[in-house]
Amino acid sequence: MNDQTPLDDDRLALDTVLVHGGTERSQFGETSEALFLNSGFVYQTAAAAEARFKGESPGFIYSRYANPTVAMFEARMALIEGAEAARGTASGMSAVTAALLCQLRAGDHVVAARALFGSCLYVVEDLLPRFGVQSTLVDGTDMAAWRAAVRPETKVFFLESPTNPTLEVIDLSAVCEIAHAAGARVVVDNVFATPLGQRPMAHGVDVVVYSATKHIDGAGRCLGGVILASEAFVTEELKDFYRHTGPSMSPFNAWVMLKGLETLSLRVERQCATAARLADWLAEQPGVARVLYPGRDDHPQAGVARRQMSSGGPMVSFDLAGGKDAAFRFSDALRIVRISNNLGDARSLVTHPATTTHQRLTPEARAALGISDGLLRLSVGLEAPEDLQADLGRALRAATRG
Repeated sequence: MNDQTPLDDDRLALDTVLVHGGTERSQFGETSEALFLNSGFVYQTAAAAEARFKGESPGFIYSRYANPTVAMFEARMALIEGAEAARGTASGMSAVTAALLCQLRAGDHVVAARALFGSCLYVVEDLLPRFGVQSTLVDGTDMAAWRAAVRPETKVFFLESPTNPTLEVIDLSAVCEIAHAAGARVVVDNVFATPLGQRPMAHGVDVVVYSATKHIDGAGRCLGGVILASEAFVTEELKDFYRHTGPSMSPFNAWVMLKGLETLSLRVERQCATAARLADWLAEQPGVARVLYPGRDDHPQAGVARRQMSSGGPMVSFDLAGGKDAAFRFSDALRIVRISNNLGDARSLVTHPATTTHQRLTPEARAALGISDGLLRLSVGLEAPEDLQADLGRALRAATRG
């Protein structure tokens, strides 16, 4: 096989697709994907330009619309997800916002799980109503609540699973059955599970979004997002919105994401194994009031997690009995795990949601979501598990001494 022969992606194992999927080599036959940092493209003739703009001739027009490096990232993500099409975006939140706004009009209605990342809650509760789109928040684990919230004008169901930061696991198949019976689409943020830990489209989900900033990059280097859906959705709903509002991904960031995908399975497998070990260990420690990990039998949705996730995931949340003071003492005593609101990094990171990612919520709203003042969210990295356990143990001793 020469360098120009495309691979038969349908026959390849996932680990091979993560390295080779979607690659298009230039005439130079480069090994790594080429990085096209240009904003525009040239045409041999004016007639060629006209044909390109009319869609009569294939090719690139402007990097806000599409770019060769970004296109390779999109193609690889679509192969991984099992989607017909994908569009790379500037960030995870631009993916969420574009996936929702491109298909909604004034008078429409959205049903969303109330357990959402703070910025997602802002989009649903504050931004959409400015454009005449109403929303209803429900307990995502209560199928009767989803069903009761449906109106004739309901167009979209939106949720995360597992949720940020309490790691609720929502039954995707059941939600999709309710939504599709009402003629609505289902949009799922799958970032906490990663593309390897959960395949929402296999359960009927219509649109999947990711913050590629997280595990897909995997090293905290740059921002990115991706929307995955049917070809019809991308062409008929997303295409014009994307082209004219400009949430496009940087070609350089797409190239970084392609490099991240090459090691995604290695990293996530290690992170999930360590997360499971640490969750079990934390559950036995004094001062830890509660551990939330989808891979444990005591997780509130353990049965759902076993059905739709291939692992417990790389995230662990836990409550310290001493509240905010204990959580702060714990965080400040860490030496390997770093304090950060990011996640999905090679480095283990901890955050206190009540004062960071969900601080804009009222205390009552946080309590309804299970976000106590003692809750900490741990994004497990690639460090040696024994070193992480020792670091957490040292921090727990500092927390309880207060």
